Amino acid sequence: MTQEIKCPSCGEVFAVDKSGYAEIVRQVRDKEFEKELKRREQDFAEKKEREQELDRMRKREAFEKALSEKDKAIERLKARLEQSETERKLAVSEALKEKERALSQSAAEITELKGRLSNKAVEQELKEQALQREYEDKLRLKDEQIEYYKDFKARQSTKMIGESLEQHCLNQFNALRMTAFPAAYFEKDNDVRAGSKGDFIFREAAEGVEFISIMFEMKNEMDETATKHKNEDFLKELDKDRRQKGCEYAVLVSLLERDNELYNNGIVDVSYRYEKMYVIRPQFFIPMITLLRNAALNSLSYRRELEEARHQQVDILHFEENMNAFKEGFARNYRIASDKFKIAIDEIDKTISHLQKTKEALLSSENNLRLANNKAEDLSIKRLTRNAPAVKEMFEELKQGEPFTECENGS
Repeated sequence: MTQEIKCPSCGEVFAVDKSGYAEIVRQVRDKEFEKELKRREQDFAEKKEREQELDRMRKREAFEKALSEKDKAIERLKARLEQSETERKLAVSEALKEKERALSQSAAEITELKGRLSNKAVEQELKEQALQREYEDKLRLKDEQIEYYKDFKARQSTKMIGESLEQHCLNQFNALRMTAFPAAYFEKDNDVRAGSKGDFIFREAAEGVEFISIMFEMKNEMDETATKHKNEDFLKELDKDRRQKGCEYAVLVSLLERDNELYNNGIVDVSYRYEKMYVIRPQFFIPMITLLRNAALNSLSYRRELEEARHQQVDILHFEENMNAFKEGFARNYRIASDKFKIAIDEIDKTISHLQKTKEALLSSENNLRLANNKAEDLSIKRLTRNAPAVKEMFEELKQGEPFTECENGS
């Protein structure tokens, strides 16, 4: 069976059998299928390309969005950083201003304190200068007194060059003889009939009645003397001379044992060894005569009464009691006078010691002023805020704020 097929191009009709037709159909189908396949492949490729492009667009949009978000985040971070930097700068600026205000206030306070300290230092210095001048004047007077008393206390150890102690005492007495002792007898003891003699004898009488008599012995030795004597070595012989010459008192004027404080402190009563005997330094020569003479003058009336009583045969016992009362009174007066002499010497020694200490204290005042000046120069914030916790806390806060300043400087 044949079939007619018309060519769509030229319009020619031709007949084909079934197998030929099938072949033509197959060919046409194959071509159509291949064409459709290519079309479909092209569509798929175009679709895939569109999808890929769309995916790329979505990815690009997502990336651009993410990038935009990132840029926005960066901008926000930048803004926050800028704000933080501004706030930090403001904080630092405020802290610096506060610190400057505090430092300015502290500087003003320090200046004020330094001014006060300076004024006080000047005032103190003026006071100390005034005191120093006053004490220098006093020291000058006291130094003169010290030298006087030192010389007064042991002047014979350096004064008597080429002059004996006996001659010195005689010169002292003669200087006062006509004014203080016009009726007295004071001469060398030249009577050697008993085998020994003293140096001087003092006697005084009133209306024919002798009321005082003293045997004096003077002892001195040079520093280079090999064998040093003691005062006790001469007491026994002195007591013997007193009794032989009929003297009431015995006095040893001595420069021996110069370092012995017992004899340097004043009049020493040795009547516990020998009756009515005393040891003195040369400076007490005239005071000793005056003391014994005045005490004896007080007994002159008793002596007169005793003479009258003897003539009138009055009870001797009564007069002995009077004499004992006189002796006790005299002994009491002597003890008081001796104590006062000792007190006077003690006060002299204390005055010398006190003046020496005062002089040393004044001489060290310059060092104290230097130390005070060093302390003023060593003044610091730490020292000033030691007892001011509020100010100290403020400085601690300022100190904690210093890292901002270091960050700003890039360190």
